[in-house]
Amino acid sequence: MFGRANRSARGRHVRLHYQDARFAADYARAYRSGPSERYFASRLYAIAETLRSFPSGELLDVGCGPGMMVHHLLGADGGEFRITACDQSAAMIDLAARGLRDDDKVRLHVADIDELPFPCDSFDIVLAMGVLEYVDVDRALGEIARVTKPGGFVVITMLNPLSPYRLFEWGVFWPARRLLGRIEGLSGVPEERRHRADKSGIHALPAFRLVGRMRESGLRPHDVVFYDITAFVPPFDRLIRPWSYRWRYAPERTVSRRARRWLGTGYLVVAQFPTGARVPEPAQRPAVSVEAD
Repeated sequence: MFGRANRSARGRHVRLHYQDARFAADYARAYRSGPSERYFASRLYAIAETLRSFPSGELLDVGCGPGMMVHHLLGADGGEFRITACDQSAAMIDLAARGLRDDDKVRLHVADIDELPFPCDSFDIVLAMGVLEYVDVDRALGEIARVTKPGGFVVITMLNPLSPYRLFEWGVFWPARRLLGRIEGLSGVPEERRHRADKSGIHALPAFRLVGRMRESGLRPHDVVFYDITAFVPPFDRLIRPWSYRWRYAPERTVSRRARRWLGTGYLVVAQFPTGARVPEPAQRPAVSVEAD
């Protein structure tokens, strides 16, 4: 259980972390190379396939990061969206703005998902990718529902805490690195050469819990897609992935709604904000979630 004070402290930690321009640049590079590239590519594929059903309209990308989805949507297969993107990090927005032309008709904002600076019923589609793990879920969902037009759609992603990958990563791999770092410290190894694992601030909900929270916020979930399907756990995935490129040519093999879904390291939920629905006040209660240190 995590109280409101803990969530507030976590939010401050995350804000400070993501405001760092060097971290923002490293995060952007992770989309294009390294062990996280497959994860981001699979997520992008899953969202792009979902958006094929909604080829146009006012779209909000909340928690847009370095703007990878924005730039994808401006490409040949990105539909005819009028795009608004926001992130709490000015460093991320600066990265998202790079490469945009004056005629791209993209509006960028530094804004917090807890208090979006947009009127009610503003967007046909709202995307929230990799953001709910770091915030008060109920409050964020309330804001997302508020700015979604009646009849509009919401696509939310979340790390899957019940996948073998996340269970091993959070329960074994990162704690082992911290323990090894402490042993190295006692053995006189210089700090810059020790193993380490910084606190991430992540709190992830299983799919069934997120679906329930979305319903409580007035949304109607109707599809769940798991992505980055993998049987490998860290650190073995880091050894194998640089030599495995099949996912580049067959990205559809990295997503699943069926038997292999439990191997997905992340998932997305598609929901509709029904016509005539009234947005309830966000519930104020402790989050039941899985913490990734």
